[in-house]
Amino acid sequence: MESTKKKGTRTGFTTGACAAAAARAATLGLSHGQVPESVDCLLPNGQTVQFAVTEGQCTKTQAHAVVIKDAGDDPDCTHGAHLTADVSLLTDAPGAVILEGGAGVGTITMAGLGLDVGGPAINPVPRRNIEENVRAAAGTLLAINGLKVIISVPGGEEMSKKTLNSRLGIIGGISILGTTGIVRPYSTAAFRASVIQGIQVAARQGQDTVVLTTGGRTEKFVMRELSQLPSSCFVQMGDFLSYALDTVVEENIKHVVIGGMVGKLTKMAQGETITHAGRAEVNTTLLAELAQSIGVAANICDDIRNAETARYAAERMEELGLVDAFHHALAQRVITTLGARYPQKFSLKVLICDFDGNKIAEATGNTP
Repeated sequence: MESTKKKGTRTGFTTGACAAAAARAATLGLSHGQVPESVDCLLPNGQTVQFAVTEGQCTKTQAHAVVIKDAGDDPDCTHGAHLTADVSLLTDAPGAVILEGGAGVGTITMAGLGLDVGGPAINPVPRRNIEENVRAAAGTLLAINGLKVIISVPGGEEMSKKTLNSRLGIIGGISILGTTGIVRPYSTAAFRASVIQGIQVAARQGQDTVVLTTGGRTEKFVMRELSQLPSSCFVQMGDFLSYALDTVVEENIKHVVIGGMVGKLTKMAQGETITHAGRAEVNTTLLAELAQSIGVAANICDDIRNAETARYAAERMEELGLVDAFHHALAQRVITTLGARYPQKFSLKVLICDFDGNKIAEATGNTP
């Protein structure tokens, strides 16, 4: 008899959170002469979580600590990865915290990821979170010294072969990621159900508007933009666009707002019903067409078409001073695509923010 493994809903921690915890533990080792067996780490979402620490060792000038990633019930190839921090004193740079990537952490080789080409694949939020934890643990140490923090992941290069890193121009290892520090299980029935349930709850409370977002950052953005709406109107749909909009129609909700950033919105514009990175690639030809429609030169449109990420297009538009026009065109295309699938079933507003959560475009349409 064939058995089916039931997926769970247990949350885990991101590579960024584990790297920050390891860095904090190693810094405590430098400060106090002994690396602790556990460490309290401040996550980007404001939570403080205790992590077990292994392989702790230190001298007077350097310390080493490892935190083993627990990805919860998320099917993540980095589950069990050893996020390793080596922290050493910089006697000629008091107050400085310098972060570097070591073995098993990828190197950026292409523009379009919001990171320096040639630098380590440590995203901005975990980068800030690592430094924040190191400074908190260093105490008076930074008054007379600087600290160099090297994050490495033994076996990270092999793990990266199961990711999209090479296609994105990240070579030699995994990325250090995470905007909240928490990993939520992807694609579970429970998460889909929570999206549907959230919209049903809004309908039961008599709301005629739902605001759908793809993640925590975009939800914060739209909550700020639409602060007059009750909290029950806001539903974090993740990648489950079609489940969310089908439920909107079933519940006869009249107005939909979608808040997003360039990557997920491009997938909506190209007609994807589930926007997870593993389900479909970004259609850069569509982005090139949008750029062409606002007068961008043909050679730059070709660059966008040949790039691997939507973010690359956004960065090129920023260079040209065309951020607003480009994202407005993208928002309009999202409305056109979704309007064709749900003609006049609900009015649709699209709000777009940048990677810092600032509003850059808005469009409306599909009015019943």
